[in-house]
This record gives sequence, structure tokens and C-alpha cells, in this order.
Amino acid sequence: MSPVFPGLFLVERPAQINKEPASPHVRCLARNTLPFALLRPLSDQDARAQVIRRRRRTGENGDMSDEEVYVGSIDQGTTSTRFIIYDRSARAIASHQVEFTQFYPEAGWVEHDPMEILESVKVCLTKAIDKATANGYNVDGGLKAIGLTNQRETTLVWSKSTGCPLYNAIVWMDARTSSICRKLEQELPGGRTHFVETCGLPISTYFSAVKLLWLKENVDAVKVALQKGNAFFGTVDTWLIWNLTGGINGGGLHITDVSNASRTMLMNLKTLDWDQPTLDTLGIPVESLPKIISNSEVIGKIAKGWPIPGIPISGCLGDQHAAMLGQACRKGEAKSTYGTGAFILLNTGEEVIHSNHGLLSTLAFKLGPDAPTHYALEGSIAIAGAAVQWLRDSLGIISSASEIEDLARGVDSTGGVYFVPAFNGLFAPWWREDARGVCIGITRFTNKSHIARAVLESMCFQVKDVLDSMHKDAGEKGEAKNEKGEFLLRVDGGATVNNLLMQIQADLLGNPVVRPADIETTALGAAYAAGLAVGIWTENDIFNSGEKAEDVTIFRPKLDEAVRKSKVDSWCKAVSRTFDLADLCLS
Repeated sequence: MSPVFPGLFLVERPAQINKEPASPHVRCLARNTLPFALLRPLSDQDARAQVIRRRRRTGENGDMSDEEVYVGSIDQGTTSTRFIIYDRSARAIASHQVEFTQFYPEAGWVEHDPMEILESVKVCLTKAIDKATANGYNVDGGLKAIGLTNQRETTLVWSKSTGCPLYNAIVWMDARTSSICRKLEQELPGGRTHFVETCGLPISTYFSAVKLLWLKENVDAVKVALQKGNAFFGTVDTWLIWNLTGGINGGGLHITDVSNASRTMLMNLKTLDWDQPTLDTLGIPVESLPKIISNSEVIGKIAKGWPIPGIPISGCLGDQHAAMLGQACRKGEAKSTYGTGAFILLNTGEEVIHSNHGLLSTLAFKLGPDAPTHYALEGSIAIAGAAVQWLRDSLGIISSASEIEDLARGVDSTGGVYFVPAFNGLFAPWWREDARGVCIGITRFTNKSHIARAVLESMCFQVKDVLDSMHKDAGEKGEAKNEKGEFLLRVDGGATVNNLLMQIQADLLGNPVVRPADIETTALGAAYAAGLAVGIWTENDIFNSGEKAEDVTIFRPKLDEAVRKSKVDSWCKAVSRTFDLADLCLS
């Protein structure tokens, strides 16, 4: 069998920086072929695995227990995709992960190829199932549901008639819409906060609505398709669900969930539906938007052409909302996820709290069509782990992300160096799109260990800035504390394996930091939502899981209060130096 596109074989870790702009007409198959069917030649190992799986499905081989129950979770992130399979005890039994290409066509622009994202999902599904099968798990017979979680705000538009993307996906951290945001702020009576009362979000380059406006104004194919009613808009969850359920040839479902919809700037937080006055103001046709559903309900079944046809997709959440569920955060509890960016959410229960300190009011989760809606205060940080990637890929100071901990331990302080990674501006709580990155306090004494430690500290300072705002907005009554009167920060995400980073975080917060044994709580949260919808777990099972958790690691603050205050004051001074730098000459 020859590949659909000559030379198209996804490597597990492609080059991460591609400065060449991707074609607006990204790879897509012909109209009468399913867009997701990016095939690769089967290796002998793959063929053998398929035979084993077929035998197990048909009972030809072995007496696997009829009680085996599994839930799969697709975790489509900013730099990689993974698929994790969980057993009935929510224990991961197999997984596979691939990175995909990041496109940087211009300064401040970030794009993904939607077709490469689809291919990465297919690879992860196939490889994880093969791994589980090879280890003796009857996943084909026991897989009951699939959950999906995804990078939020990243924006796609594709053709209803061909199923092909009309442009690359514009990634959440992309800053090309600055001029559109300024124009809206000047024209609308409420300025930057014009839509806050309905959607909880300020006008910002961060959110999907302004990315859609950019596509409408700058990409002829999108403009024409919207005018003719031939365009589907969606975030990554919508794109994946549409393709997973059949796409153009199989009646693909055009659907999103309440958490992802809440990040578009277009959904009313109270009605949980698209806000028509907002759509009218921005000139966005409601016909192009997906149907909004809850986070936990049967959406549809996976179509033929995928590795697991017939399995229901029954859970869908944006990545940060999924992590909150994976951490079993009740009202008053907060979590921080450290990935490409860092995202801190505080569960505010069934009450929408509007922030006066630079945070976002957003939806936490809604675990069923008739379930109560939980809301959250959120602080979003654009650059966290991405700064470590920058040290690796752009500066070459480290050759792998894991090296930064040992390098930073080479010194016991930053030596007065402060690094603010405002690569595309600053998000919460500052919201300064004119900010650019700075590294200050450098002397002849400074070495690469000081720089590495300053990068780690920058992640922790930004989280502290957000939590300080949360404390002010939520107040004492809005925060849950343990029996010692301590406010615990639950943490997850790949960067949390760095013990030095976690200790720095506890030191700067002055509060304990709690790291679970399984740090991939984003995928776990999506699995919980899917399993809940099909009766594998109950809400009590999920929210009691935090209390039952074993092997958590608690990092307690060791830093003297006076030193902490001095360091925070210095950080704030460094942040102020990043402002008004967007117009620096690039030549």
C-alpha cells in the first residue's frame, strides 16, 4: 500500500520550529475521500497486532475476562497529541504520544496543520491499543468509551462541502489579532470589557472570536465560504469530533462542549448558548457555529476508517477544565497545570464571580445535560514550559527539557537575574499585549545556570501573580483550606516532574504545593467525563478520588518571608520593564 501523500510519514518527534508559512490550502484529500483517512503502510509488527486484536474480538484466542472495562482519552495539546487507556480503577495501562510541527510564519504568529493533528490522533490511537494488546489487555473487547480533551481557543474553519481546512489552525497564543482587538476596543462602548458581562472574557488576542474575524478579513476562502454558508467554525475539539464521527462522507457531527465554547468569547455564561447580540456585533453567522453540549454525555460513535470504530465518544472538555476534573477539584479548590503555558483555575461552584483583578470568569464543567453548571476563576499564562523549549530549541542552552533542573541546581539563586517570558505579550493578571520578553539583572557573574533558574522562577512568579488575584476576588469564604488552615495548590502537567520547580513554587507562594502520582490529570479528567456518561463511574467515585489518592508529594515552603517579599518586589519591577515594547524595530 502506498501512502496517500508521497513522503507523508509522521515522525514521533518532528522538528519543532518551522518558520516557513504553511500553505493556506493545507493538505486535504479529494472531496469523495474521508479527510481523516491519512494512511500509512502497515509494518509486519502492525499487521501481527491487528491479527491478535481480531482474534480477541472474535474469541478465537484465549479466555479474557468479560469484566475487563477500559476508557480511552484523547489528549490533543499545543505541541503533542497522546492517547491514554485507563482501566476501571482509573489506572493508565497504555499510552502513546507524538509531537507535531509548530509553524511560525511571522513574529507573533503560531499555526498548526489541522491534517497533521488528525494524523497524530490516528497514530496515537493505533499505537496505544497495540501496546495494550501486546501486554495482554483485551482493549478491543473492553473499551467502552472515549473522552476528548484539547488545547482551547485554537481556531479552525473548514469547508462543509469538501471537509478540507480553509487555512491552518491559528493557535491560542498567536498575537496577529492585536489590531482587531484595538479597533473593537475603540468602537465598542464597553471598550476592552464590552463582552465581559455575557461571556466573562475581555477582548484579547487569546480568544477564538477575534481569530475568526482575522480569518474572515484576511483569507478569501474563509470569507467566501462564510458568505455562502459553506463554512464550519470550530476549536480543536469540534474539528476532531467532526472527523472522528465520519467527516464529510459519514455524517460528521458539528459539536462543541460548554467548556470549549466558553473560551470563544461568543457563549453566554448563563444560558450556555451562543450569544446572539455578540454574534450580531461581530458579524459572525450562527449557522457556522457548532451545537453546544455538556461535558459528559454520549456524543456519537467513532466512524469506520479509525482504529476503534463503533466506540462512543462520551466526554469532552477543554484541557484546563479536564485537569480540574482530573484533580477532583471541589468548590474553593484550585489547580495549576504546567504545560506550554500555565493555567490556574479555582472552582467557584454554581456562582459566576466576575474578577476585579485581571482574571477570567469561565465555566469549570457541566457533568451531564441536566447536571448543575460549575464555574471558575481562571488565570491564563501564555509562556511557561514554552520558555524551557525556547532555551532548548532557540538558544541551545540545553539539549532536552529534562536537563534544566540539574542546570538550575548548579546555583543556589539567580544572582539577581529576572526573566519575564512575554514573548507575545502578557496574559493574566496583566493583560499587556504590548509587552515583550526581558532578561534583566545580568552581570559578568551571570552564567547559564543563573539563566536556567530564572526561567524556572518566571513560571512560578507568574502563577503567584494569578493566585494573589484569586485570593482577592474569591475572598476567605471562596477558598477551601485544610485542617491546618492551609490553602493547597494542586499541580499537574509535564513540568511538575521537576522537583526544583515545585519547591520554588511553594517557596514563592508561601503555601504547600500538592503533586499527584499521576501528573497527566488532563487526560484523566476527560476519561472521567466519558466513563461517567456510560455508567462506569459516578460523581462520588470521581470526587472522592482525591481523598483516596496515594503517593502524593507535598512541597512545603522553606523561604523566609522577608526574602520572599523582596524577590516578589524585584519580579514586579522586571514585569514593568516589559511594557510598551511591541513597537521595537525588528530590522
